[in-house]
Amino acid sequence: MNRKFRLTRSNDFQRVKQKGTSFAHPIMILIKLPNPDPLLRIGISAGRTVGNAVLRNRAKRRMRASLKGFIPQLQIGWDLVFLARKPITDATYTELIGAEKQLLERAGLFKHENESSSG
Repeated sequence: MNRKFRLTRSNDFQRVKQKGTSFAHPIMILIKLPNPDPLLRIGISAGRTVGNAVLRNRAKRRMRASLKGFIPQLQIGWDLVFLARKPITDATYTELIGAEKQLLERAGLFKHENESSSG
């Protein structure tokens, strides 16, 4: 994932977690919060419940890689935080993509969903 799409500051993560709307899946959680800028920023986090540092970093790398294909299809103006859950360590790449797609659809973040509902 390109760095310009990343949510990096701790206070940004906290703001999204506290004020955002969450959508849950067994292997990850998506939290979305509108931002005033014409940007899409995505943050990925894996807590200690996922496992040791190696497992957490692997989970984050896999989540970033699987999200790359979705970025061009997403609406701008949102801060998104993906939180890994413990079962992510056993999930296949296809299951990751499916979970992310399902969460993004439920959150209404794909461009085509917004365009069809407004007109």
